[in-house]
Amino acid sequence: MKVITIKQPFATLIKEGLKEYEFRTWKTNYRGDILIHAGKSIDKVAMTKFEHLNLEYPTGCIIAKATITDCILIDDNFRKKLKLKNNLVYSGIIDDEEWNGYGFKLENIEEVEPIEINGKLSLWDYKEK
Repeated sequence: MKVITIKQPFATLIKEGLKEYEFRTWKTNYRGDILIHAGKSIDKVAMTKFEHLNLEYPTGCIIAKATITDCILIDDNFRKKLKLKNNLVYSGIIDDEEWNGYGFKLENIEEVEPIEINGKLSLWDYKEK
């Protein structure tokens, strides 16, 4: 199954259903199920922004499963949509008008029993046992 590694706190925000889009500078044609891997890297500024949620932020493990249903170019209209959807969660993308990239639409998000594993760049494959 395909996997995407995401820094904390963003992996947990996806697992909790608070973040429906994952952002990358590259486009994907992949549509289908994907595992969400919480990488070992942490965005310390973002962790402070979300500490009020009192969530756990594990690292170095797969924590959720989702479905990539779309890959959307980030433009001004999409930034406005994100601002209305959740200004706090998407503030980094909304506020940085210079950033160019894509939003991977994630649906059918489910928590899974954590699987400890090292992450990788891009989309990578995990062979379930």
